[in-house]
Amino acid sequence: MVSKELTPAHRMAAIGILQRDDPALRTPARPFDLPRDAAQARHVIDRVLAAMDRVARAHVFAKGMGLAAPQIGIDLAAAVIRPADPGGSEIVLLNPRIVDESRRRDVQYEGCMSFFDVRGRVDRPLRVEVEHRRLDGGLVITRFTGGLARHVCHEIDHLEGRFYTDRMPAGDEVIPLSQYRGSGRPWG
Repeated sequence: MVSKELTPAHRMAAIGILQRDDPALRTPARPFDLPRDAAQARHVIDRVLAAMDRVARAHVFAKGMGLAAPQIGIDLAAAVIRPADPGGSEIVLLNPRIVDESRRRDVQYEGCMSFFDVRGRVDRPLRVEVEHRRLDGGLVITRFTGGLARHVCHEIDHLEGRFYTDRMPAGDEVIPLSQYRGSGRPWG
């Protein structure tokens, strides 16, 4: 029996992260009706966190990590982000929607657990304001900046059925992970 080393994307799939060719990833997530769906939302958040724990055991994320519920096969509008700052707390987004963004933008390489073997350059705003719900149904608007704004935009894209590759400049191509030189470093 010949042993083949798994690619990073194969490891993500083995952990339970849906991969790019799964049509569920292109379907917009359904919003929660909060507070009525609070118990369901709590359960979804727990499942996303458990998946993130599995992923964190397989890979170190110097730039932080985010995961949207559709990436684990749950078609509901929930995402969690763990900032790169070890002292930072997890950010839970329920029914998030970008309501404002800065004109200032930058282009950085992004990756995705749903096709982890490549990276692509994406233009994102340096600041976003996001409207989202608490479990009790309360509406919150939170401002995110820098790399955290990029993470939030990436996860909201997942909830809307988009990939970062949909936002790459025309003519740009993804590069193999083996050619990407930003691993292990925070956002530039």
